[in-house]
Amino acid sequence: MGPGTAHNAQPCTRRDDENTFKILVATDIHLGYLEKDPVRGNDTFVTFDEILRHAQENEVDFILLGGDLFHENKPSRKTLHTTLEILRKYCMGDRPVQFEIVSDQSVNFSFSKFPWVNYQDGNLNISIPVFSIHGNHDDPTGADALCALDILSCAGLLNHFGRSVSVEKIDISPVLLRKGSTKIALYGLGAIPDERLYRMFVSKQVTMLRPKEDEDSWFNLFVIHQNRSKHGATNYIPEQFLDDFIDLVIWGHEHECKIAPIRNEQQLFYVSQPGSSVVTSLSPGEAVKKHVGLLHIKGKRMNMQKIPLETVRCFYMEDIVLANHPDIFNPDDPKVTQTIQAFCMEKVDAMLDKSEMERLGSPRQPEKPLIRLRVDYTGGFEPFNVHRFSQKFMDRVANPKDIVHFFRRREQKEKNENEINFGKLLSRPASEGTTLRVEDLVKQYFQTAEKKVQLSLLTERGMGEAVQEFVDKEEKDAIEELVKFQLEKTQRFLKERRTDAEEEKIDEEVRKFRDTRKKNTEEEDEEVREAMTRARAHRSQETVHTTFSSDDELMDTRTMEQKDSDDSDDGFSISATTSRGRGRGRTRARGTRGQNAATRGVSRRGRGNTSQESSSSSRTYKPIATPTKNMSIFDAFKSSRQQPSRNSSAKNYSEHIVDDDSDVEEIPFTASKVNQRVSSTSTFSKTGSQSQMSKGVDFESDEDEYDPFKNTTVSRRNRR
Repeated sequence: MGPGTAHNAQPCTRRDDENTFKILVATDIHLGYLEKDPVRGNDTFVTFDEILRHAQENEVDFILLGGDLFHENKPSRKTLHTTLEILRKYCMGDRPVQFEIVSDQSVNFSFSKFPWVNYQDGNLNISIPVFSIHGNHDDPTGADALCALDILSCAGLLNHFGRSVSVEKIDISPVLLRKGSTKIALYGLGAIPDERLYRMFVSKQVTMLRPKEDEDSWFNLFVIHQNRSKHGATNYIPEQFLDDFIDLVIWGHEHECKIAPIRNEQQLFYVSQPGSSVVTSLSPGEAVKKHVGLLHIKGKRMNMQKIPLETVRCFYMEDIVLANHPDIFNPDDPKVTQTIQAFCMEKVDAMLDKSEMERLGSPRQPEKPLIRLRVDYTGGFEPFNVHRFSQKFMDRVANPKDIVHFFRRREQKEKNENEINFGKLLSRPASEGTTLRVEDLVKQYFQTAEKKVQLSLLTERGMGEAVQEFVDKEEKDAIEELVKFQLEKTQRFLKERRTDAEEEKIDEEVRKFRDTRKKNTEEEDEEVREAMTRARAHRSQETVHTTFSSDDELMDTRTMEQKDSDDSDDGFSISATTSRGRGRGRTRARGTRGQNAATRGVSRRGRGNTSQESSSSSRTYKPIATPTKNMSIFDAFKSSRQQPSRNSSAKNYSEHIVDDDSDVEEIPFTASKVNQRVSSTSTFSKTGSQSQMSKGVDFESDEDEYDPFKNTTVSRRNRR
């Protein structure tokens, strides 16, 4: 028994199994990552197969995934096919599912065309249900807001939950599960841009619904996929934002494996961060040993058992600071570069030897490891040719092109605060955990650009969001629709102000209007969302228009073929002005065998129209959207078109978080056995971050042994 284990803890019996949930927990599998790489292309699929094999061998009740199942927003056919193959291999079978869902499934799975859990579908034979939220890599996009998980859900192999209906207010309705006397309220929230979700939490627009009956008897499990570590002022979600009635949080998106639950002393819940199952960046967090978790829940007690993954490719990383070895490296030595190269070669050889030793005990581990050597050459040193260096390890390393990474610490000196060195941003080592986004680069570019290329109508934030949609989600009309939207809004503003038609006054009003919008970030976000909606609708209309065009063309062709047939019966040859026939026979009437070759050549051209085509056979439809002529604000202001105005009030948000441990009162409390039963249809009540006088969650994490039920005493704080 581990430390803190109660003396009366008993091993799990069959009766205990009837009341115990066994859940396999994993996040950030990133299927399809580097699928075209000849060495690492199958790594994600091999590890996913291992994860599902662990679930089958341990006879889990269900699998819980915390987002980013796929690496790409639009996975390839190979990735989708292999994923379907693995899920069908392990998740379909005759083993009965031992738990039931007692919540309203039409609410839990409202986005699906089949709004019920897959194992209750009479046409499917599911032995291991899979529940998953979406991540930032495989989030819903497009006019229909679909993602790759929806394909798996429609195929009946996965249950996609945790989608938010509105971008203004989020109500998280749990999936209520019951097995014997144990009841779980499973909450999920798919990936949302961190800044937006941060503002929604601050403005109290995120609500977690709770069952009305016996709400304290439920084990509350929350799955989230957001930044946990702070990347900016609002570019993360603090744990303190989450409701304090939660018992356990499964946190996705962060790739470093910290699967052993850690207690948050302010909110009094536990947080488990399973991390990724594949190395997607050569950073220190990825070098930590990869695990998945086997979670046992009985009543209000839980246990997390760590399961190491054996098929993950080994990753070794080491840092070298040349200035720390003055006895070996002298920058004035003409041969110092060769000395540095020889030293780095010894380090790489040592890491390869270590990899071979570890592989002896893990035959399922891939043969070639990932090696990363970060060299700080500050102090007058010069880097050597990394490509020539890498060629010596082509057959021994899985990442030969980026084994060595040279970087240099920049000296602190006075500089203009308005200047931003893009070279510095792009050359920062991956260890710093900072990832540049397209919208950030756009914003920084315009902030440092010359005055003549500065934005005068659009804002950097809006343009950055549109470019991000264009790059990541392939929304080709995003930028155009944003420009049109903001142009129309500025025109309405100028007409409401009745500004004189003088260019200087118009420019001044435009600048004032732009500065006002920049200060009101909420209104600007609303503009971007509306522009993106218009872009998706535009693309959807184009798709419908293309379909209608094909139908019109087909009908027109059939009409002309019928006309050709009638004319042929009258004994006349068909003129080239209406040549729409196919082949030779349809365009030559009886008695025209001696026709010249030029006429035959024209009549053989199939569907091609000539310049003399009659108006009766031409199509008269117009495109849904036509490109508009670019015009300046001054020209647009002269337009006589009047449009209704739109007003949006700004909201000021404030945040006040108090963490004071001075008034903590320890209350001994032992978890009581739950015997209550709930009805098949449950109602929810909205609650904010409310306190509970007693929580009764026992936790014991054991790496090798499974003993989930430890009767320990839990102290709760007296909240005010």
